[in-house]
Amino acid sequence: MNGPSRADEPLPVAEIDGLTVEVGGRRIVDGVSLRVLPGRVTALVGASGSGKTTTGRALLGEFPHGARVEGSVRVAEALVGHVPQHPATVLNPARRVGALLHDIARGQVRAMPRRERVPAARKRVLDALEAAQLDSGETLLRRFPHQLSGGQQQRLVLAQALLLGARVVVADEPTTGQDALTRRRVVDELAAVAARGIGVVLLSHDLETVRALADEVLVMRDGGVVESGPTERVWLAPTHPWTRQLLYVQQPLAEPARHGPHSEAVLRVQGLRARHRPGAEVLRVPEFAVHPGECLAVLGRSGSGKTTLARCLAGLHRTYEGQVLLDGVALPRSLRDRGRERLAAVQYVFQDARASFDEHRPVLDQVARTAVRLRGVAAPEARAEASATLESLGLSEELAARVPARLSGGELQRAALARALLARPRVLVCDELTSGLDTVTRRGLLDLLATLLRDRDDLSLVLITHDLDTARLATRIAVLDGGEVVEQGPARDVLTAPAHPFTVSLVESSAQSAANATVKSAVKSSVRPAGQV
Repeated sequence: MNGPSRADEPLPVAEIDGLTVEVGGRRIVDGVSLRVLPGRVTALVGASGSGKTTTGRALLGEFPHGARVEGSVRVAEALVGHVPQHPATVLNPARRVGALLHDIARGQVRAMPRRERVPAARKRVLDALEAAQLDSGETLLRRFPHQLSGGQQQRLVLAQALLLGARVVVADEPTTGQDALTRRRVVDELAAVAARGIGVVLLSHDLETVRALADEVLVMRDGGVVESGPTERVWLAPTHPWTRQLLYVQQPLAEPARHGPHSEAVLRVQGLRARHRPGAEVLRVPEFAVHPGECLAVLGRSGSGKTTLARCLAGLHRTYEGQVLLDGVALPRSLRDRGRERLAAVQYVFQDARASFDEHRPVLDQVARTAVRLRGVAAPEARAEASATLESLGLSEELAARVPARLSGGELQRAALARALLARPRVLVCDELTSGLDTVTRRGLLDLLATLLRDRDDLSLVLITHDLDTARLATRIAVLDGGEVVEQGPARDVLTAPAHPFTVSLVESSAQSAANATVKSAVKSSVRPAGQV
């Protein structure tokens, strides 16, 4: 709980006092208190499942189905905007971006003369898109949400919150799935949001973003707050062992598998030209190959075409020219036309793991079904294999028995990986696999992937990522910008001596992030006093 109000401290725009949320006899939030001040950023950090999202959604008046709630949540006549971790869940897939935003804007200009309403509403929409760091606003207005990358969807939801004029913004992993350049712009934008007197509640695994942006930080574990205070104090002098582990995970990544050259690629792309609709080409890849036993990272900004390439490989995007070949034989464009063996050979782990699960069935059953359907394994053996795989990824038998709604985003991401592994794939395509994970879990998962590559010569990994630390797991890196591969080569060469100007900007931006976080925090502290926690 933030400490007693000082004479010079503004009244809170929202407040949580002693919040306890219990579902099925398990406390997922345990006695949490916080105060949201206008113009201040309060960050909640912690591992997946620590209670961050449940606490943040309490400010929206939303709780899990069947939850028993104690404590109080007070919002001082303030509209609360929400930027969720999985933005696709709150965007209408049947309506274009322009229609979604114009509905909001029209409600805000009703008092204007009729002839001024349309241009005024359109200006508000374009201003909101620009404020949320969405380039090419006019073009985006014509697209449907599914034609945007995960990062673009997230910024679209932020634009909606800004357009609504929210006094409080709950931002759940707002930099998830975004490259270093875009992440820095989002930090700047959220800082500008706070500067306009809006209280921001930041739920994040991205510790650099938290340090750059937050005035106060609450560290959560198992539903409770284990440490809180001004951000710089917590960073420089953490008192709780879990905080120290979360902030200072320094183990090096497991060395990636180093296999010799192979004459034949297991997966190859030739003359690929993909589009979302007629005339809207978004990807041009003349040649692209994945060799047996290697890890290939596809690196680029949000909206660069990374996910479209991944979906073409997996048979999830069929509007393209050219070929995707497995062992030299062209794969059908749609996964519906791929037989069981080919479906198992190329597996895809979605960035939005929650949307890829049936909300009504236990996670364990859905993971086990992969082995039954694609490998013909008997149900009892499949369940045992699924349980063991989930356990190896940090999901206990008790967690695996739950329905997806009772798992965090990070837990579901690990379950999605387990489901793909049960197909025994030859190529595993992971779309921003680590973007929803805390530093400890993320490092463990990357080490696990490196171990898989070392132990299985027949497994190849394609990592779709914006994150250079994740890309360091790879043996090779392909850099995408504007739908084109601008650079390819051994990972060490690309990361230490990039040749293309765009790659240079990515590497330099990533290297500067930690320094920028420290400088911004110091500047912010000198301009305005941080509130007490």
